[in-house]
Amino acid sequence: MALLWDTSLLLRKVKDLRCLTPRRHRVKEKWAATHPKLPPTRLAVHHFDATYSTQLGQLWPSVRLAMLSERKYGALLNNFSHNVALTELKAQGCVDFISEREKDVPSCLEEKSEEPSDVSMKSSDADGEQLSLSPNIKCLVFPRGDVTRFKPARPDKNGLLGYYLMDAASLLPCLALDVQEGHSVLDLCGAPGGKTLALLQTQAIRFLCINDSSVSRTLRLRKVLHSYVPKHFLTNENLRITSFDGTKWGEIESNTFDRVLVDVPCTTDRHSLMEDDNNIFSKNRTGERRRLPQLQLELLLAGIQAACPGGEILYSTCTLSQNQNLSVVEQAIYQAREKDGIHLQVVDLKPLMRMFGNTFHFAPDLHLGEMVIPHLVANFGPIYMCKLKRLT
Repeated sequence: MALLWDTSLLLRKVKDLRCLTPRRHRVKEKWAATHPKLPPTRLAVHHFDATYSTQLGQLWPSVRLAMLSERKYGALLNNFSHNVALTELKAQGCVDFISEREKDVPSCLEEKSEEPSDVSMKSSDADGEQLSLSPNIKCLVFPRGDVTRFKPARPDKNGLLGYYLMDAASLLPCLALDVQEGHSVLDLCGAPGGKTLALLQTQAIRFLCINDSSVSRTLRLRKVLHSYVPKHFLTNENLRITSFDGTKWGEIESNTFDRVLVDVPCTTDRHSLMEDDNNIFSKNRTGERRRLPQLQLELLLAGIQAACPGGEILYSTCTLSQNQNLSVVEQAIYQAREKDGIHLQVVDLKPLMRMFGNTFHFAPDLHLGEMVIPHLVANFGPIYMCKLKRLT
């Protein structure tokens, strides 16, 4: 009885105190702005669970766990720097995954079906087998299962940093592009600059055009290049940095480039799961996210038009989404043929899987292109890539 009396008295005091509070300072609970809203990262998790559980099946739980864990990085060596980063990194237990690539096909790849679901979408010859890797691109990684972090790169006497930290799987599109001596190359969506820097490491490009439609991202790209590339190289007439609308590139410069890299904007799955800042799953970016496949298609078509007959185009994303990967490539092949009279051939990238099957975890049974999927012991990716050769 005493407990009920004390409780009643306390409630009366709270009510009296509320009455004494000026109305303008009262906040109704249902109007409070401090209530936690569903953050973009949570929205991304819900979306991916609904989409990728169907797309990846039994693989999704392990991929999901890896994507929510800290990713692994690689150290792309900077050939323009005089820093002895290679020796130091090897002393820490790192290996150059490119020079140490496997010569034999891992057993998990031997079981992969060679029969595509659409024969017309596959390369009918051995173009993929002729893939050669630039000896000048070196990227060091810690062994499988080793989650040691890299220390920040140090500048040399000229102020150039010795290596660039990036997802090592992001190098695969650059390697698959197979840049040869004297090639002209277009990097259609170049920012923030990691893949551009990798292309420059080949030291084989006759002319390189780097574009990004965002002026702010292009400024960031310039800062990256200034930290790794000598000034005289950046002012050379053989290198051009632009901020044009990439979807219009076919109108600006068509039938020109030997190699075109189309690394399109996407849902950037890891960032969407881990960072609320600048997250494409934010409520105010819903329309932008839904328009992504169309933007990607237009960019890829522009890249196809920019390539010269006989040239090659590499399409890549950092998402697991079929709508942004295979579907975009399929539509681009169809529209290039039907609307522009451009015939394309899909270049087989299985040789790349054979080379790096012990460094990265590849998705099985894709009928178009290849994809690195995150795995706890090899936590790189996701990276999707598909290579097209322009025949006409």
